[in-house]
Amino acid sequence: MPAPTPPLTTEFVADASAERLDVFVARRLPELTRSRVRRLIDGGHVRVDGAGAKPGLRLNAGQRVTVELPPPVPAAAQPEPIPLDVIFEDADLIVINKPAGMTVHPAPGHTAATLVNAVLAHSDDLSGVGGVIRPGIVHRLDRDTSGIIVVAKNDATHNALAGQLKERQVEKTYVALVEGTPQPPAGTIDAPIARDPRNRQRMAIVEGGREAVTAYTLIERSRGVSLVEARPKTGRTHQIRVHLAAIGHPIVGDRVYGHASALVARQFLHARRIAFTHPRTGERVEFEAPLPEDLRRTLEAARRL
Repeated sequence: MPAPTPPLTTEFVADASAERLDVFVARRLPELTRSRVRRLIDGGHVRVDGAGAKPGLRLNAGQRVTVELPPPVPAAAQPEPIPLDVIFEDADLIVINKPAGMTVHPAPGHTAATLVNAVLAHSDDLSGVGGVIRPGIVHRLDRDTSGIIVVAKNDATHNALAGQLKERQVEKTYVALVEGTPQPPAGTIDAPIARDPRNRQRMAIVEGGREAVTAYTLIERSRGVSLVEARPKTGRTHQIRVHLAAIGHPIVGDRVYGHASALVARQFLHARRIAFTHPRTGERVEFEAPLPEDLRRTLEAARRL
C-alpha cells in the first residue's frame, strides 16, 4: 500500500493590520472558496504564530499564518451504464457529444451519473493521469454546456493532449446566443480571470488573475439577441461566460453571469467543434457536434422575435 500523501503546508506573513483571518487566507489562496477556508480554520488547519485561531481573528502586520491543506481522500468513480453519444473512438481516445445537465466528473453534490461514470462503463481502459475521480479527463465542460469533449484512454494520449492544450494547439469552437449585439462584430477579449472576491462561487475579471483570451465572431442577429462563435485560446473556468458578460453581452439563459430566459431553460452555450493533432498518428483531426434539439428550438424562436 502506498504511503499516505502528506498535507501541503503554506506559510504567509500578514501584510496589514486588522484584516480578518478568513479574509486574509481567502485572498492569499484564491483557489479556495470562503466556506472551504472557514472549514480549514474551524478544523485547526490554520494557525497564527503557531496557535489555533477563529475565522474572525483580526491579524496584526507581521504575524505568521500557516495553512495546512489536507490531501483529498478520493473515492473511485464507479461505472454506470449511461448511454453516450460517441462521435469517434479508437485505441487512444474517445470523442463524446456531452448532453447538457451532465457533470463531467464526480464532485460534491454530483457523485453519480457523471460523464466519468458513463465512460467507465463504456471503456474500462482509461488514462490514470486524472486520478480516480477524473480518469481520462483532459478538459472539461460546464454541467449545462453541451457538446464536444475528448477523453484519453491511456497516459501517453492524456499527456500529449494536455501538452497541446498548454501550447494552445487545440482549436475549440463554441456557439452562444447572447443578449444584444456585440460591437465590433468580431474581436478578441483579453481579460484575466479569477474567483470573484465578492462571491466565491463565481468567476470574474480580476486584476492579477490568470490570463484568459477569447476570440468571437457575430454569426447572425435577431431582435435583442445574437448568435456568436466563440474561440477560447485559454481554458479558464467559465471563461466564455465571464468574457461575454464582461463586454455587456451575457449568454442567454445564464443565471450566474446573466439572466434567466423564457427562450431556454439553460445557458445557450454549445461546444461545436474541436481540432487537434492525434497523438499516435500525427494527423490533424477535427470533430463536430450539431446543436442539440433544445438549442435548435431556441434559435428558431429567437429568429421569430
